[in-house]
Amino acid sequence: MAESSDIDQLLMAFKKFAVHGDTKASGNELNGKNWNKLCKDCKITDSKNVCSTDVDIVFSKVKQKTSRVITYEEFRRALEDLAPKRFKGQSKEVALQSICSLVEGREPSNAGVTKVAKTAAVDRLTDTSRYTGSHKERFTESGRGKGREGREEIVENTGYVGAYKNAGTYDTKVKAEK
Repeated sequence: MAESSDIDQLLMAFKKFAVHGDTKASGNELNGKNWNKLCKDCKITDSKNVCSTDVDIVFSKVKQKTSRVITYEEFRRALEDLAPKRFKGQSKEVALQSICSLVEGREPSNAGVTKVAKTAAVDRLTDTSRYTGSHKERFTESGRGKGREGREEIVENTGYVGAYKNAGTYDTKVKAEK
């Protein structure tokens, strides 16, 4: 059977796939979507012996009837069920070791994730030094946004008219006259 370091690697791969795409996941349970992703990313699913339907059937077989997720123990049983199907010519123990070696130390891939476009048109449209009119007032000289101050006129409740130049000098004038 597998050594303890291999089991640790398998557990780490299980936890990485369990939390993939779900910020609230604890890493102790794997849902069906992530189980399919694990099988696809670790190349357990191939076009000849194991297809996505087989993966779904094994998932349904090992999970509890009322549950929608599998635990690590159920995950191990699922790998045991898929191993002879994936590696047909090997004995059950060798097939299990082979399928575990496919999963160990792997993590979810991010193939097909949208990259940030770096084209001249995007650079030209996002260059804040070229902004004019009211849009120019929303950014500092360095190009950082001013936030709320750039979007709204913030009212100061000082009692003075907005463009009054001597705001805040009333007390000094009154004290000077006395």
